[in-house]
Amino acid sequence: MLRPDPAQRHRLVEIRDNLIARITEAEQEGWLGEIEGLQVSLASAEEKLTQLDAEQARQRRVTDLGMPRFSQIATQISTARGPSS
Repeated sequence: MLRPDPAQRHRLVEIRDNLIARITEAEQEGWLGEIEGLQVSLASAEEKLTQLDAEQARQRRVTDLGMPRFSQIATQISTARGPSS
């Protein structure tokens, strides 16, 4: 299974929109054999868009690894050494 390039999302949207227009034209013209093939292509394009959106959502999530902040580390070091004389 190939993964689409996120930078090409706009192109995939264009393809999907074109397929929708072609399906509408085929329905108006009565090209029944053409409609099924276009619908298969449309389903694939929409699936790829869904995959791209899901991948981008995963990348945007922040995962807390439980790393201490610098202020927490500095406080622990200064109290472990004790007050300066």
